[in-house]
Amino acid sequence: MNAPTLESSKLGYRVELLPCNGLANPRRSEILESRRPTVIDTIDAQVAELIKMQEPSRPWSDEDSLIAARQQLGDNPELYGTWVYYSWRNTLVHLLSEAEFVQVRTNRNQHKITASEQQTLRSKRLGIIGLSVGSGIALTMAMERTVGVLRIADFDDLELSNLNRLRSSVCNLGLPKAVIAAREIAEIDPYLKVEVFSSGVNADNIDAFLGGDRQPLDLLVEECDSLAIKILARVKARERGIPVIMETSDRGMVDIERFDLQPDLGILHGRLSDEECQTVIDSGTWTPEMTARIMSPAETSERMKLSISELGKSIGRWPQLASEVSSGAGVVTHLSRKILLGDKVLKGRKFLDPYELFLD
Repeated sequence: MNAPTLESSKLGYRVELLPCNGLANPRRSEILESRRPTVIDTIDAQVAELIKMQEPSRPWSDEDSLIAARQQLGDNPELYGTWVYYSWRNTLVHLLSEAEFVQVRTNRNQHKITASEQQTLRSKRLGIIGLSVGSGIALTMAMERTVGVLRIADFDDLELSNLNRLRSSVCNLGLPKAVIAAREIAEIDPYLKVEVFSSGVNADNIDAFLGGDRQPLDLLVEECDSLAIKILARVKARERGIPVIMETSDRGMVDIERFDLQPDLGILHGRLSDEECQTVIDSGTWTPEMTARIMSPAETSERMKLSISELGKSIGRWPQLASEVSSGAGVVTHLSRKILLGDKVLKGRKFLDPYELFLD
């Protein structure tokens, strides 16, 4: 990977990987001398963990595994693995090489996700539009390594009111949500490929986001606020046979459109006609009646109905809760993994409403 780049006028989000392969990396020396970064080096503990995982039946003591690790590292442990430079933190971290890093990082996925499945998932590309709800999904997928490439899009900057459901820091206020998400993913796993659209998705770049013919997405997660983009993304995904998942953070609603299996499936399960969809795409406007068909009052919680009725009166922004966003992130990640692995996941709209399931 090349040195960190700046996207437009925004701060960078790409890490700089400095592999050693048993040789001194001159770029590492340059960073140490010119930037005086914070250095985090736990390579002996990482190799010890790797060794224990390679022989799980052996009763390793902490001391024995560290001795074995230091033998494997040799006289120059700084030449083992990869050094990763995080420009936004001015921090240099010593990590295992990619193959060993992935082995340790995904070890506790087994056998809920088998080694073969994990390898299959590394070949998959997934896109997420909208990084308020979508940010939690992106981070959960990164932690599980559900995909090999994450393509994320949001045009918005982080505001203080976003922190009621978006996991971030006040230190990130004013930064693009897409950059924040990419940085957090890089700090979990610098080897995971993340492609960032910090201007969001629109009519001009939707084809590029979906990947065209060269790098098409295997699955789209749509979590944006704009109805016009919701419709446009689905129309384009249907043309390419890309399945779409949406989670609404109300009553645990998950909506799945299997355009990969049913290329003639109506948009939002036929709640809008193709003619209506084209009108929304062309004009960017829609009617309240269209909105009610997409998310009918009968499918909406009483608290959400109350909140919607107060929009523009006592509240100015769409309500969402961290508990619902976090729950939805887990469900979407699980279903996405199943779809990407070819399991039978049906189209449709389902509700995992904890109030209905657990409360009197």
